[in-house]
Amino acid sequence: MIKHMTGTREEWLAARLELLKAEKELTRRSDELAQRRQELPWVLIAKDYRFETDGGTASLADLFRGRSQLVVYHFMFGPGYTAGCPACSATADSFNGVLPHLEARDVTMICISRAPLEKLLAYRRRMGWSFNWASSYESDFNFDFGVSAAEPPHDVASLLKSNEVAALRLLGDQRFRDNLPPIAAQNASASGTDLAGYFSEGHGVNVFAREADNVYHCYSSYTRGTEFLMGYYAILDRTPKGRDEGGPMGTWLRRHDEYDKGASKDCCS
Repeated sequence: MIKHMTGTREEWLAARLELLKAEKELTRRSDELAQRRQELPWVLIAKDYRFETDGGTASLADLFRGRSQLVVYHFMFGPGYTAGCPACSATADSFNGVLPHLEARDVTMICISRAPLEKLLAYRRRMGWSFNWASSYESDFNFDFGVSAAEPPHDVASLLKSNEVAALRLLGDQRFRDNLPPIAAQNASASGTDLAGYFSEGHGVNVFAREADNVYHCYSSYTRGTEFLMGYYAILDRTPKGRDEGGPMGTWLRRHDEYDKGASKDCCS
């Protein structure tokens, strides 16, 4: 266990009450931001996007499955990948459990990736998931919503030059230009591709609404803006060691069937 100050119950309570003030302020601020998200203007979708699903070819409107709201998680699984991104996989582990609750509030949630459908469904079976997953392999959808590069470059620098808007969303921060973290190469290798192939895809969340025959784009979030889906981080943030990453962000993260079952994970080793 890490070294930490100790104190009496009274000292703990005083410190906890002081922290509670900040937590409540953060909650109120989060509520305000949620309201602002809901007040964003809607943009009518004019293009006829087509997807492959396990139920056949579907339009964007079909993906709503009769509901009026659609949440899309752009899962990093490009056509050249041999497996889904480990970080996206860890994120998606929580999806099955939330679906009934979202559907009760008129929300359909789905993953969309550019890999052919047969790859996605095979990987879904491996991971033990059952959520809906659609392929946008022959669609402009991922390109239009900033999570795929239109021309797979030969290196990351080329990606930044060829599609700067997509690159900034994929990489998330200007600092990545000169100092890619170890997790990038690690995840690329674990996905069966190189850095250029890995960063030709990105993760993100896009939200849509449907009224009659019209579909509207309502909200987008990328990079750390999708962290709200990574429930394990919120739990770790409340433990004494926190995320305990002990170095470059996320290098400890694995697919759930790849951890050493016989030993606890020491993130700092």
